[in-house]
Amino acid sequence: MSGMALSYISGGAADELTLRANLEDWKQIRLKPTVLVDVSHVDLGTELLDQKLGFPILLAPAAFHRLCHPEGELATVAGANQANASFVLSSYSTVAVEEVAAAAKHPLWFQLYAQSDRELTRHMVQRAEAAGCKALCVTVDTPVLGARNRESRSLFKLPPEFKLPNLAVEPAGGRATGRAVADQLLAPTLTWKDIEWLRSITSLPVLLKGIMNPDDAVRAADAGVAGIMVSNHGGRNLDTLPSTAEALPRISDKLQGRLPIIVDGGIRRGTDVLKAIALGAQAVMIGRPYLHGLAVGGAAGVARVVEILRTELQMAMALTGRTRIAEIDRSVLWD
Repeated sequence: MSGMALSYISGGAADELTLRANLEDWKQIRLKPTVLVDVSHVDLGTELLDQKLGFPILLAPAAFHRLCHPEGELATVAGANQANASFVLSSYSTVAVEEVAAAAKHPLWFQLYAQSDRELTRHMVQRAEAAGCKALCVTVDTPVLGARNRESRSLFKLPPEFKLPNLAVEPAGGRATGRAVADQLLAPTLTWKDIEWLRSITSLPVLLKGIMNPDDAVRAADAGVAGIMVSNHGGRNLDTLPSTAEALPRISDKLQGRLPIIVDGGIRRGTDVLKAIALGAQAVMIGRPYLHGLAVGGAAGVARVVEILRTELQMAMALTGRTRIAEIDRSVLWD
């Protein structure tokens, strides 16, 4: 990657305290193994939104994959296919949802940045649904962008040849800075009423991405959404938020199983996946790891990152005496 692209992908908000906490807090959680269990067969299979997954690891939505590889999201989805993984495509993809969906061999979800104009939002939702996406993930933690100082210092700008074909409109002024694009296309007026409206215009399950407050999680359940994603946007928006490792158990305890929970932020090892499931998540999402794999090796790099995590999860389950995902609960954690 170019230095500019690396700063964009690796950077967080302000002093990057939340970015670092996302990584460090999973490491601080200790495991409690159970021995003398027959672990000759460990099954990683699970089900999410009535969709069968070979393992509880998804590729998170991330913008501008062509910053990492010339084939962009087409290389990512090819890697997801090789790894038997599901992929959540960003609104800010550099490849059209129709092309990615046609190439996907496993459930493809679509991440939505709602637009201030409802008709433009409706158009994006209809395209995703017509393309065959299996879920709609509405980002709710980004009415505006935060203080992305590392990105600003790198003088980040989108290359002039980039297209953003999933957006209902092209950003004005051609290829601008990432902030200028986002500021024009984000919706600071988004409220719970818009979530109700979104649910009314699509048959797809609607998940909310960016829940960090347990009270918001309960309100999401009351609003009838299909699931939530516990996420602080990879530490990229509001600094000094807690890590997702810290937020997850509070949200899980508050929800009491009312909604499926997916968590992202700092997942780097199979043990992190195990801990996330033990704390109440049904699955995790990874972002930066597969983007680095994409930059290094294209589709094969993406697949290799997923393979490493999947293998490590299988090892961690065997070494803690768990043979199925359903057997993972807080008893696997050191109190």
